[in-house]
Amino acid sequence: MLKFILQRVLSMILVILIVASATFFMMRLLPSGPFSREKKLPAQIIKNLEARYHLDDPLWKQYIDYMGNLLRFNLGPSFKYTDRTVNNIINDGFPVSAILGVVAVILAVGIGIPLGIWGALKQNGWQDNLVMFIALLGVSVPNFIMAVLLMFIFALGLHLVPAAGWGSVRQVILPAFTLAGYPIAFIARLVRSSMLEVLRQEYITTARAKGLSERLVIFRHALRNILIPVVTVLGPLIAAVFTGSFVVEKIFAIPGLGRYYVTSINDRDYTVILGVTIFYSALLVFMNFLVDLTYAWLDPRIRYVERKVS
Repeated sequence: MLKFILQRVLSMILVILIVASATFFMMRLLPSGPFSREKKLPAQIIKNLEARYHLDDPLWKQYIDYMGNLLRFNLGPSFKYTDRTVNNIINDGFPVSAILGVVAVILAVGIGIPLGIWGALKQNGWQDNLVMFIALLGVSVPNFIMAVLLMFIFALGLHLVPAAGWGSVRQVILPAFTLAGYPIAFIARLVRSSMLEVLRQEYITTARAKGLSERLVIFRHALRNILIPVVTVLGPLIAAVFTGSFVVEKIFAIPGLGRYYVTSINDRDYTVILGVTIFYSALLVFMNFLVDLTYAWLDPRIRYVERKVS
């Protein structure tokens, strides 16, 4: 297990370095620079700005300097927010995005798993059809459309929750459900299909033959096995929830990291784009790493052992 963890940590570092390098060079391929404006700045001012941020250095030197700072966890200054660094922006924005993301994931798991189980137990009934309809709706409707619909119905129509903003529990409800829409649908469909397969296994038939109640059969014997595919997708799904919050945070005027990322693209703020991309890439590979470790806890048959060649 220790060797597996060390190998995964090294591979995670390699992946992050590759993502950082690819993003760095793709940013430099853009036709316009970070100081390009609709109203052109004087050439001397642009020259001074480029000198201040070392953008007039050779590309290879900019790359080496950036990667050296990255290894020291220094993501550099922002070109737009001159008094702030990318580290400051992430420290301020990510906690807000994390709160929203955690609530959305809790909703996805807390609603998606029971829906999937309910649909499987009521296969081909109206309950199953309802679950599949909800799943189809959640998968088909983009989150920005979902945001507008929820805002129109529950904020502007019924006046149950605020339409936008951040700071109270009620203001978390709409954006959290918006972000959780696709994960709820995806998890519900996955759990339903997994549960249908598990319920056909011999050990389930044996458990029922012993006279165990249906509740014990489902929650003691079946649930643990259907959680394995759910855990498999949770890592990428959590990262997708966080990255999906970019547009949602903009719509609901939430001061999270996603809003900074969207504005940084419009403003060509190279360092913020690079820093946030690297940060979310690190989050994604770390979540996948946790998923791998969780396998062994859910299924004792799974062990990370060295394969010996005879």
